[in-house]
Amino acid sequence: MLEKNPESVKIAFKNFPLRSHKQAKPAALAAIAAQKQGKFWEYHDQLFQNMKSLTPQKFLEIATNLGLDMEKFMKDMADPEVAKRVDLDTRQGAAVGVKGTPALYINGRKLKDRSVNGFQKIIDEELAKKGK
Repeated sequence: MLEKNPESVKIAFKNFPLRSHKQAKPAALAAIAAQKQGKFWEYHDQLFQNMKSLTPQKFLEIATNLGLDMEKFMKDMADPEVAKRVDLDTRQGAAVGVKGTPALYINGRKLKDRSVNGFQKIIDEELAKKGK
């Protein structure tokens, strides 16, 4: 979608750790810590590849494998500002009705058809509303 709509589409990733998943919030903190070293998406992908075996040790293992500065990574994971960001993302998600993940929205509209055509249809409708 970004390649097809480079001037009109921007992605905003928000964390919404599910309460039922014990490691979800620590995973979100770890991903933000990785982002501070420019490795968010790489870390994110590794979290999902290992989602059935997430532990505090696995978070460190992923960071090590990605070549992160481990001292900085652990400091950032424990940073209260990082926790505030996860909490803000969660509150914002709850305010728009997010109940599970992944949840996809385009200009505040929940995406139900997650096909390429479904994405493009909503993008085109939103652009038409703005006269673009």
